Amino acid sequence: MDLTSYYQLVENAINSLGVDPALCRGDNPGQWNLASGSANVWIDVFQREGENEGYFQCMGPVCAVPQNNREAFFQEVLEINHGLYGAAMTKYEGNIFMKSIRELTGLDESEIISTMNRIGSYGD
Repeated sequence: MDLTSYYQLVENAINSLGVDPALCRGDNPGQWNLASGSANVWIDVFQREGENEGYFQCMGPVCAVPQNNREAFFQEVLEINHGLYGAAMTKYEGNIFMKSIRELTGLDESEIISTMNRIGSYGD
């Protein structure tokens, strides 16, 4: 699957927010990093080996998992998750992230913008 058109779609969306996508590009093709308020937003367009479908992922760090009161912390994360739409909190390597992922098929610029704004707003 050629991801080039999806890279351009993401760059158009970033540009429509008044941000130069060239300044946001990550180390690898299909990666961008930008800020939304005080939140970092990371975007990935990728295809997993052995799959025919590609994916759009938007995520951002929220906080580290605390060493104390973990049960209460995770209870609160689950309760907050219930009220979110189009995104969820996830734990990875000792941190909590906001995350949204979907297949590339049917993805359009307005959905990319909405997702970036949502992840940034929730992360903020």
